[in-house]
Amino acid sequence: MANSIDLKKLFAEFIGTFWLVLGGCGSAVLAAGFPQLGIGFVGVSFAFGLTVLTMAYSIGAISGCHLNPAVSLGLAVAGKFSWKDFPYYVIAQVLGAVIASAILCIIVSGKADFVNIGDFASNGFGEHSPGKFSFLSGFITEIVMTAIFLFVILSSTDAKAPAGFAPIAIGLCLTLIHLISIPVTNTSVNPARSTGPALFVGGWAIEQLWLFWVAPFLGAALGAVTYKFIFSISFKKPVKGK
Repeated sequence: MANSIDLKKLFAEFIGTFWLVLGGCGSAVLAAGFPQLGIGFVGVSFAFGLTVLTMAYSIGAISGCHLNPAVSLGLAVAGKFSWKDFPYYVIAQVLGAVIASAILCIIVSGKADFVNIGDFASNGFGEHSPGKFSFLSGFITEIVMTAIFLFVILSSTDAKAPAGFAPIAIGLCLTLIHLISIPVTNTSVNPARSTGPALFVGGWAIEQLWLFWVAPFLGAALGAVTYKFIFSISFKKPVKGK
């Protein structure tokens, strides 16, 4: 592996995804429903957005700050990332998510009235959707939200976009995605984020996990293709008149 890719990039992805899951899922598990002071859906949405925003400025220059297997896939489809590095990034991201979930599990179990970890911010559909939305609703939501996320990532980091503002656009986009889709699937758009908590919940969370790999991957490819189509047309040099 060391001969194939810079290990510093992998460690950066590990740390970044670790922070995304600890900050985002941690806010949902520890702070969202806290009596009288709970941050609710809005607070959790901003927590996820802030993890990406802070890490984009921190490790963007090192690894590109993907923090998400779907983002890595979308960037590869768009020709912005090497396919040979893709599996290594995915492994680092999933490991970061799992370790963050393990630490969060230890923290949660230290509560005085602790019984079990419950749904542990896992993603789900049907009976395990926060709003009891169907499989089809969850599948469509995850595809569309991930497609838009990749389109924003690729467009805001394009050479033609204003320099230095991409992390803000990307972080706010993820915040908006969560504001829309938490009631439907608890918001994934990130297979690593889904895998970490699911491994500790087991049962239904593992059984439904496949959707939160397949749908974000499909959405990421769709977002990348859309970006390539729009930008190839919008930024062609104008044809000079005769």
